[in-house]
Amino acid sequence: MTGRTSSATVPGRLAALCLAAAVLVGGTACNAQGDGNRNKGAQVTDTATARPNASESGTAPASQSADGTSPSPSTDGSSPGGTPGSADPATPSAAATALSWKSYSDPEKKVSFDVPQEWIVQSVTPDAGTLPGALKVEVKDASGRYIATLQTGLPAADAADCPAGQSHPYVVVSSVPIDVAHSGGPGTIEPRVVFRVVQGYRFFGSFGITNVVAGADGQACELRNRVEGPAGKGDFSFGDVAVLHAFAADEKVAPAKAFDTLDLAAKYVAQGTEFANVQRMLLSLKVNL
Repeated sequence: MTGRTSSATVPGRLAALCLAAAVLVGGTACNAQGDGNRNKGAQVTDTATARPNASESGTAPASQSADGTSPSPSTDGSSPGGTPGSADPATPSAAATALSWKSYSDPEKKVSFDVPQEWIVQSVTPDAGTLPGALKVEVKDASGRYIATLQTGLPAADAADCPAGQSHPYVVVSSVPIDVAHSGGPGTIEPRVVFRVVQGYRFFGSFGITNVVAGADGQACELRNRVEGPAGKGDFSFGDVAVLHAFAADEKVAPAKAFDTLDLAAKYVAQGTEFANVQRMLLSLKVNL
């Protein structure tokens, strides 16, 4: 595919696409406010001390770096590529709570996924500029509250410019592999269902599917919930927002999530019933472009 990330940046960016800031379900690391005893339950490491973790992205086993070499021993007592007390990044979330589920599929059977029985799935007009045959499907809960959007036929798009000093720390709170058709190449990984948080004046979180490297050295200007599709088929996305960034104080945050601490973002994943149902929905996605 054309218009993608330069291959010269691949080794460093692949190694740094996700941070070892996994949810801590029983460690001793401090929470985002420096008090390891105040907030109980799931915790994550502070973005300031988080390090790249290739195994979190699925690009390498825990004992191997993304470029295939053996990792160097850490100097702070943590495991290679990780942070002190960090757990498996594929953090288990709360069990899905919906009692019954239904399957959605478009008339041409290009996509399908499962949703709780009472949730609302509606096909809407695709965005301007999408490829012929593109789909756009919105998912809402039983009360009509927006949950996520599935889009196909998205034209290839380069990441926005990220000038020096404009990036923000981000962490990957949850990352689980998903088997969907995709293209590989520079700046990509195997597709994942993720929940990621970027640090601004608050901690902003978003869920979705992606195979796009977010940033280098634990910093990014934007995090895209987007999978680069097979050649000629267009890209596709499924998540609450297409792109997550550190919002300004005068920007509308919703439908992205905002948290006062990283611990609260971790608890949304590890203990929240909404994310548990959303994650099951995203993981059920089948794509036949």
